Amino acid sequence: MARRKPAYYDELPGLFDEFDSQESISEPSPIEPLKPILPASTLKYISFGSGSSGNCSYLGNKNYGILIDAGVEPDHIIKELLHNGITMDSIGGIILTHDHGDHIRYAYMLVRKHRHMRIYCTPKTLNGILRRHNISRRIKDYHQPIFKEFQFQLSDFAITPFEVHHDGTDNVGFMIEYDGHRFVVATDMGEVSERADFYIRQANHLMIESNYDLNMLLNGTYPEYLKARILSKNGHMDNEATARYLKEIYTPALRNIFLCHLSHDNNKPEIARDASLRELSKLNITIGDGTGSIDTRDANIQLMTLPRFDSTGPLTLR
Repeated sequence: MARRKPAYYDELPGLFDEFDSQESISEPSPIEPLKPILPASTLKYISFGSGSSGNCSYLGNKNYGILIDAGVEPDHIIKELLHNGITMDSIGGIILTHDHGDHIRYAYMLVRKHRHMRIYCTPKTLNGILRRHNISRRIKDYHQPIFKEFQFQLSDFAITPFEVHHDGTDNVGFMIEYDGHRFVVATDMGEVSERADFYIRQANHLMIESNYDLNMLLNGTYPEYLKARILSKNGHMDNEATARYLKEIYTPALRNIFLCHLSHDNNKPEIARDASLRELSKLNITIGDGTGSIDTRDANIQLMTLPRFDSTGPLTLR
């Protein structure tokens, strides 16, 4: 015998009753299309040599690059660039920090072979080059004057020269800005000047001098006059001074540190790096070696000593 359904069942709402009329159907909210994820811009950096024997490095994006100083043989520079798919046609110019031979020795040779390039330095630096070195006066044909604290543009790069303390005729560091990156060059200085400090503290990527180990210098074979010159405020910075300064100015915005211009006679790469490593480690941050290895590439900061004679190969700066 079949069971009868209670009368009140007919008054209960059905599971899908709300969809029975068109009035109850609401229009679906429009779906906003996904925005394409654009890759973050990157810079390529190569050091061809750093030290009293010769200084030169490359900084560029996928279309354009510049050389920082010109103290390394052109054949070595050109070969290394070509090996990494970079032609000299994409190099717009050479920016010079000062007039010492290990920074300017091959500047004229480079622009003479690649006539589209220009040499960017202060007028006093150019005069120092002509006065101090046996170099063709035709270098003036390729000179583009720049002035401290006045920003100038090279393609997508905005470059600001600033005062540093050294014993060249005229001495500058550079802040190079590109698409959110700030690359600061502060080499060959006996102490951090007020203006250098202002720009260094803005850096995402910092190339800074760590020239000598104090004990090695004091107990080494250099004559006393040369030791005094190196130790002066217009000389060079020692490892410990650089290390303490890096600890003082560190912020999470600083992602890469390149210790440059290490002395051949009074320093060693491991001594220079260890000094900065000790100070930065006090901040409880992770520190990579700058090589981009899987183990260290996600560290808070990368710390690398630039080789005196060899190339670093291309380093990607993010």
